[in-house]
Amino acid sequence: MDIGIIMEYTPFLLKGTLVTILLSLAGIAIGTVLGLGIGLGRMMKNKLLSLPFRLYITFFRGTPLFVQILLIHFGVVPLYNGETNGIAAAILALSLNAAAYIAEIFRAGIQSLDGGQMEAARSLGMSHIQAMRHVILPQAFTRMIPPLGNEFIVLLKESSLASIVTAPEIMYWARAMNGQYYKVWEPYLTAALIYLVLTISLSFLLSRLEGRLKTA
Repeated sequence: MDIGIIMEYTPFLLKGTLVTILLSLAGIAIGTVLGLGIGLGRMMKNKLLSLPFRLYITFFRGTPLFVQILLIHFGVVPLYNGETNGIAAAILALSLNAAAYIAEIFRAGIQSLDGGQMEAARSLGMSHIQAMRHVILPQAFTRMIPPLGNEFIVLLKESSLASIVTAPEIMYWARAMNGQYYKVWEPYLTAALIYLVLTISLSFLLSRLEGRLKTA
């Protein structure tokens, strides 16, 4: 192990870590909002209205994220900007991909509740939206914490694929180190350790959140 190489690239790896965190947070935030809407759409009883949501989930869960990033980077982003942008493409791809999985988590969490909950809320004069907001979703959210946490951790690790569109995250700089010095252990083992620290930290925070919600 050549520690000197690692020390030389430490500032770049720290910047890459910050970019990785920002990509993951953006993907989680946008994916959660989209996932909730898609999950509710997927649950509509009218099959024709729910079809676009089911097709969305099928496409993004059934195709590799690697391919999705390339399609969005070279096909979608240039349609709006006239040129591509690695960070924008990575955020969009991660968000759209996460939304498909989070939609199914929301659907499973909501459907795991007793159907009488909605009927009771409606009998009290609440609209369907009010019942979902004040009764169903708060209860379902507690049950969804573990699978949502797992999805967030997966998203954090999958953000490493953003390096293929030159988003300057952790793996981008690890590959740059590899390309400059033709070393394998130093760049990739260092990147692995950074991801390990991030995932362990996120797992700890999620377990604390789950514990607090159970005791609340």
